[in-house]
Amino acid sequence: MWQELIQEVRVAQMGVQILFGFLLTVVFTDKYDDLTDTDQLIYLVTVVLGACATGALIGPVSLHRLVSGRRVKPQAVRLASRLTLLGLVLLLATTTASLLLILRVATHDGFVPFLVAGVVGWYLLCWFALPLWVRRRHTSK
Repeated sequence: MWQELIQEVRVAQMGVQILFGFLLTVVFTDKYDDLTDTDQLIYLVTVVLGACATGALIGPVSLHRLVSGRRVKPQAVRLASRLTLLGLVLLLATTTASLLLILRVATHDGFVPFLVAGVVGWYLLCWFALPLWVRRRHTSK
């Protein structure tokens, strides 16, 4: 279980680190000063969410390093699994807020919230609904 979990974390880490790195650069662009107060607030919330997602998704690696060889693997796997799930939820929130900000800046049309909601629905389906459906349908009790 530990090896599979670490492989999963590697995939999510790369995504959150690229997104977070991009977010950190936005404040240093000339365009940032042109953002409305609302868009700057969305940006700040997005950066904080990205930082939290990064922490949660890197947490299992640190956990493994600090408890390795201490004979607590079952407990470490459970905790790392919870951190990973939390990290995915935070990554979903970060991605949602990023998409909202980008679409608000790119267009001022009223369809932006609906487009963002559609993408969030897609993420929820791919990241949570389908895996839970497979688990329920194909796991013996």
